[in-house]
Amino acid sequence: MQRRLAEFAVARDWGQYHTPKNLAAALSVEAGELVEIFQWLTPEQSARVMADPESAARVEDEVADVLAYLLQFCEVLGVDALAALAAKIERNEKRFPAPNRFPTLGNGHSME
Repeated sequence: MQRRLAEFAVARDWGQYHTPKNLAAALSVEAGELVEIFQWLTPEQSARVMADPESAARVEDEVADVLAYLLQFCEVLGVDALAALAAKIERNEKRFPAPNRFPTLGNGHSME
């Protein structure tokens, strides 16, 4: 997908505009457009947004825009998005360990 997006931009001579600053700004704008869809919905309404074909299409378009700009941003800066995500998850697993759902008894056996 990154290659396809890069080829799309090159074919239109958009590379000159795809600076990290511009792509970060565009990413922020698109994320804001995604938020706008949910802005005045109740939690219940937001949970059902994909049930309506029109709102589902809007959500999918905005998700695609956010992802496209994020991938283009990563391409320009040479960031491996999946590697960055994996590293972040590992750091978060250490920072926020999962609670022990099955406390052990004094003999080292769980209460399951």
